[in-house]
Amino acid sequence: MTSLRVGLIGAGGISRVHADGWRALGAAVTVYSHEGAGLLAAEYGFAVATDLDALLAGVDLVDIVTSTTSHAPLALAAIRAGRHVICEKPLAGTVDDAREVIHTAREAGVRLFPAHVVRYFPDYAALRDQVQAGRIGEPAVLRFVRGGEAPRTGTWFHDESRGGGIVRDQMIHDLDQALWMAGDIVRVYATQSAPAADTDAPDAATAHVVLTHANGALSHLQGTWGARGLPFRTSADIAGSAGILSLDSAPTASWVDIPSAHVGDGYLPPPTLTESPYTAQLRDYVAAIAEDREARVTAEDGLRAVAVAEAAMESLRTGRPIELDLSSVAALPTAAVPAGVGA
Repeated sequence: MTSLRVGLIGAGGISRVHADGWRALGAAVTVYSHEGAGLLAAEYGFAVATDLDALLAGVDLVDIVTSTTSHAPLALAAIRAGRHVICEKPLAGTVDDAREVIHTAREAGVRLFPAHVVRYFPDYAALRDQVQAGRIGEPAVLRFVRGGEAPRTGTWFHDESRGGGIVRDQMIHDLDQALWMAGDIVRVYATQSAPAADTDAPDAATAHVVLTHANGALSHLQGTWGARGLPFRTSADIAGSAGILSLDSAPTASWVDIPSAHVGDGYLPPPTLTESPYTAQLRDYVAAIAEDREARVTAEDGLRAVAVAEAAMESLRTGRPIELDLSSVAALPTAAVPAGVGA
């Protein structure tokens, strides 16, 4: 695909790592946002659209980097205009909304990609390759830890009606990793340090989610939004019938470059030394369109992650484990992979 025209919707903290990726890929980018579009466009040499209709009229692909509850409405508007869509995680705020977005994209013959960027972090990709190759036998117990400085109190991140709190926003990365590493999930139990309905959550919040996989494996996820200045850190450990695999972002020399990640409030990982996984992710999605193939992350992957997050939120509300049938959740009409825009 050449001369790709991208519409970037949103100009918040995550927009800059997407902007870095699009600039690296040589895309012609137009920004639309209620706030900050001019500043972002001036920083990167992008154009600015005065409204959503103007943006959609002049692009081939839309990249949505806004708050969670706006994902589905914006994706639907782009799809109905015939534009391919990349959407930051989660794909939508609810399973029903995610299913509608996927079905509408299939009906319109356009491509839809949820931005589950952790699948493009080299360490996690290598971990999954080792699991798939049978290096540790059958996975039995998985543990994922993710933590760092909390988003500012009072922002949409802490408001479950807009962002979903720590489980749906931050921990959905590792919900997706658990699905990627060990397959379908049939039971979800979650606890959280602050009440799930508290829209004025404190800066510090910790949640734990326990997942029972269909194959009998168990995953334990811990997510932390910590005090100002807490270093960003992730780890993963997978124990199987024949061994253990582990990774930890702190002591290793395998770092990932996320330019401009230091801009803002410290919510994103710090910049480091190698290629950005955000750029790798966008490159894969653009190639998937041009080559009429699947990307590493599919629309159905995004739906499944939303379903597990929704079950975790229900567990937080009720205090009970939630049974889950992902085969039923993901049952959508079949369709061939639609053709991409011209090369």
